[in-house]
Amino acid sequence: MFIMFKLNIYNDYGKLIILIGILILLPLVSLLFYIEDIVYWKAFIIPSLFSFILGIIICAISKKNDLTSINYYNSYSAGITVLFAWTYGFILGAIPFVLSNQLSFTQALFESVSGWTTTGLSVMDVSITPKIFLFHRSFMQFCGGLGFVMMMLIFIQEKQSVNLYSAEGHPDKLKPNMKETARTVFSMYIMYLILGTSLYKILGMSLFDGLMHAMCALSTGGFSTKLNSIGEYNSFNIEVLTILLMIIGTINFHTLLLISKGKFKQILKISELRFMSAIIVVATILIALPIASKTNLNLINSFRISLFNSISALSTTGYSTVSYSNWPEFSIGIMIILMLIGGGIGSTAGGMKLSRVYILFVITLKNIKSRSLSKRNVYTMHYYKADGKSEIDKTLILDTLSFVVSYFSIFITGSLLISLFTDSPLRDSMFEFSSALGTVGLSIGLTNPNTTNPILIIEMAGMIFGRLEIFIILTGLYSIFSNSKKYINKKISHKF
Repeated sequence: MFIMFKLNIYNDYGKLIILIGILILLPLVSLLFYIEDIVYWKAFIIPSLFSFILGIIICAISKKNDLTSINYYNSYSAGITVLFAWTYGFILGAIPFVLSNQLSFTQALFESVSGWTTTGLSVMDVSITPKIFLFHRSFMQFCGGLGFVMMMLIFIQEKQSVNLYSAEGHPDKLKPNMKETARTVFSMYIMYLILGTSLYKILGMSLFDGLMHAMCALSTGGFSTKLNSIGEYNSFNIEVLTILLMIIGTINFHTLLLISKGKFKQILKISELRFMSAIIVVATILIALPIASKTNLNLINSFRISLFNSISALSTTGYSTVSYSNWPEFSIGIMIILMLIGGGIGSTAGGMKLSRVYILFVITLKNIKSRSLSKRNVYTMHYYKADGKSEIDKTLILDTLSFVVSYFSIFITGSLLISLFTDSPLRDSMFEFSSALGTVGLSIGLTNPNTTNPILIIEMAGMIFGRLEIFIILTGLYSIFSNSKKYINKKISHKF
């Protein structure tokens, strides 16, 4: 508690707690259509009411001490606030599963983390799960894609909201006013949600299934109401619609705004989009050809399967149309690479992000080229973002390289640990952990209702690092440690 006092951030903690409490309550809307699930109403009311009361108390304390006007935010304190919001959300999101005896605490926490981080790995049997909990999972993914800070800013204008917004991993400010930025993003996603749900309904899904799949496709989450995911429907039209929604989810928020304004000339210049298109084409071919040659599928079906699943992996959505158990090793390897790359920076997607990988390619090519030319030449590197041409300077290069090295270090560590605890082939362990770290949700079979707690904990750690990004977590943890150390030293010095 002393950290909250020290940073004077009571007010935002209280608002975030209230917001999360409201979000936990909203799955009760499903009772209007599935009244048989009313027996579970307490599982949602109790944590929601607790959160609402706790948030009001904290806000009241903040108002009483008049701390809201202080200019208190920097990158460190903002990082702590973001870490607090997500940690609190993980715990509160797990409580309904526990109170209703749907899952053990570790399983419930895993399902909650997978939901809020938009991963989609699951330990639930969706064929017997009550509808209210299917709604709860999907709604967590939809909100998690936007982020807690983003959702708070939709309703509240904070004086220091820019630091909070950036600390949650949103690099682009779409409007001069942060509240308008949040509302613009929210409005776009609600519009796409209504459109996607309606089209799913037209194509044969029930209204409930259409809403759940639309929420999870747009948030690049991947929770499904069917055991065989999108493959359950065996519908080419549903697959095409899902691909479009997944691509929308993995595109940068700023780029989506340009699309809504019809600025297609500017869109075609964006390096990230051009790079993503090239990867999809190459990956689809590389995955499809081995499948066609080593399985009973013909070339057309191989390309259909390859296109859907490669986009699902790259966008970090996690919907699937087939099992990967009989896929060639080469195709599995390409899928792992796609999951590690991930989607657009500033979108709902996870992974290293397309922009970072693109910058690495540019740096590498320039380095190779410079070795064959005069050392007197001065080289400047650029790439195109949604807001125009941007220079690849030394700071950006250092940040990119540091992130990628950290990302691969975590990937290698997590893969080895899963292989150790499951005694499974390293290929399977790498696939499963790349899915967790990239917040993808595709599984090769290691994650299921019988998965042991150590594996679930390892995967949860990967999901959190993948969603909040590595430096945000490390910065927040460093700030907590630093402030704790200062507090302890201060207490010791006062004592002596």
